[in-house]
Amino acid sequence: MPATKFICPNGAETEITTCLKQCPAHHRCLFLPTLRAIAQSVDRKLPKASVTELLCGTREMYLRKITDYAVSPTDQVFAIHGSAVHALQENLTAGELLSEERLQDTVTTGKFDLYGKILGNDDGVLGDYKVTSSYKLMKALGYYKVDVPTGEFYKSGIRKGQPKYKKEWRTDGVRDVFEWAVQLNAYRMLLEKAGFQVHHMEIQAFCRDYSLQIAAQRNITKPIYLIPIHRISNHWLELYLKAKAQRLEKAIATRTMPPVCTARENWNGRKCLGYCPVSGHCPYGSMLQAEKNRQIG
Repeated sequence: MPATKFICPNGAETEITTCLKQCPAHHRCLFLPTLRAIAQSVDRKLPKASVTELLCGTREMYLRKITDYAVSPTDQVFAIHGSAVHALQENLTAGELLSEERLQDTVTTGKFDLYGKILGNDDGVLGDYKVTSSYKLMKALGYYKVDVPTGEFYKSGIRKGQPKYKKEWRTDGVRDVFEWAVQLNAYRMLLEKAGFQVHHMEIQAFCRDYSLQIAAQRNITKPIYLIPIHRISNHWLELYLKAKAQRLEKAIATRTMPPVCTARENWNGRKCLGYCPVSGHCPYGSMLQAEKNRQIG
């Protein structure tokens, strides 16, 4: 089931319908149209699990499907920023591109952002918008730092005689684009099953913290980057999506809590501590939060 409550700035939980009708605090934390857009974004009722849902941990999606949970409107703002970008640019396609079309097969469903001549004369290009962080961009672009000798040596102190090093950026690292690659390839496969040819895939990533110093420290020097996505084996992709869908369906049908989300899915526990809306219903998430509280206290 979708999110049913908003978490107010004071920590209280309010039914979304109540909030939209009349703010309990008599002064909204965000404009009413913004709150309506957020409410719509968290009220997704699809006939089967979507590609983006299958990329999440099975336990997270199980809890999202069977429990009432609350979300903070301010935490959802960047998600609707992405939707706003989609909507604004969709109005400029003028029928020459396919945009925001939902496709499905026997396993999953997905809505791609753009398909057509979006980069040149090739009409078989699949594109996707992302609003993301400089950290995610740094990893997706394969940027990393190495120590390079300066040719100088320390002349005093405990490091006397040791060589001095400086940090330099390299851009040939492994690109961490697993989720984006699976998502776009799943859309590609759905398009191809519908009779369309996909020759190339590309992400247009907007950096939401581009203006901050931390972005420059991560070698992110532009607000927007184009990131090519390579083709993944259809056989592997079908096995992966089918396995995730079957696990979710079985868990819901039997009301059985799935195993803990993998380290990739829960960001090594960081997602459980502030980014997963159902972590309070999850024994693992509750345990991590309790440990954090003990360390703080």
